[in-house]
Amino acid sequence: MTATGPRKAPDVVDVVALGESMVTFLPSRPGRLADVPSFDRAIGGAESNVACVLAAAGHTTRWVSRVGADGFGDHLVETITAHGVDTSAVRRDPARPTGVYFRTAGDRATDAHEVAYYRAGSAASAMSVGNTDLAACRAGRVLHLTGITAALSETCLHLLRELTAPAPGRPLLSFDVNHRPGLWRSAPAEARVLLDLARRADLVFVGEDEAEEAWGITGGPSAIREALPEPELLVVKRGADGATALAHPAPGPASRATPLTEPAPHVTVTAAPGAGDAFAAGFLSATLRGLPLRTRLRHGHLTAAAALTAPGDLAAPPARAHADRLAALDDAAWGRLRLGPGWTAADDDRADEEVRTP
Repeated sequence: MTATGPRKAPDVVDVVALGESMVTFLPSRPGRLADVPSFDRAIGGAESNVACVLAAAGHTTRWVSRVGADGFGDHLVETITAHGVDTSAVRRDPARPTGVYFRTAGDRATDAHEVAYYRAGSAASAMSVGNTDLAACRAGRVLHLTGITAALSETCLHLLRELTAPAPGRPLLSFDVNHRPGLWRSAPAEARVLLDLARRADLVFVGEDEAEEAWGITGGPSAIREALPEPELLVVKRGADGATALAHPAPGPASRATPLTEPAPHVTVTAAPGAGDAFAAGFLSATLRGLPLRTRLRHGHLTAAAALTAPGDLAAPPARAHADRLAALDDAAWGRLRLGPGWTAADDDRADEEVRTP
């Protein structure tokens, strides 16, 4: 394609998310991959999940990536566009395929499931500083990245280092560690890279288990904060124990970050994939709306609960008014919440503490 004139500056959106998405094949019935006879097609990708959920929550979003010039690439772009996400900065690669993966249904008691990825040499793994629209990446109030992209290739890592470098006018940088050991060739390299990228960000999401697995940190949120002193805000996801936020401490030699922990509501889980992305989307949505920190954590939990009670990687969040009412419950009513499949469609007139599993 040849340029025919000055390039139009990209529109500024609420959130830009950059990263690989893949076509996902979900089993038609429980069983081993060797035994499942057929699969239903869906989409999966940490960054596009965040963009889609935020778009459903009423925010303007853009997904930046690279897909193959194939039918799976068509499906990804068309589906993500249909969710209300701007995909104008997605590039097509005629030489590399769109990534795909297959997974089995998770066991509800153990979350044990098989996953088979076919993403090596994918179009997204060829993303680089030279072939990515950097202006489109930076034209957002928030730029959301994850550690998955850093693991795809050296050119992807270089791209993330470029986007996370300190620069005047840089958007608020949100980074989800999203540790995926199977994508990395070297444990020391992944630990160093993920820590470096997280320390460049303004807002970091990390699981307590991820911090232990990637960095060997076992002392909980405060210990993780000691390893990540630079970000303005650190959010540590703690599974059934909820999430802890640690804001940047005030200046001073004796100042320490004060943890704020918010428990998660009880959720009857249908499938776990996508819950971490949904949590990030819910938290970012509340951040964009200027809501208090405790309320942001609750919106993260509620949006994660929408994903946990749906079968695929991507689920629509609860309506804003519904989520706002639940997030505003007193501590006792919040503790009584029981969320199961279909809870996001609950009648707005129902007493909020009565949202329960079927």
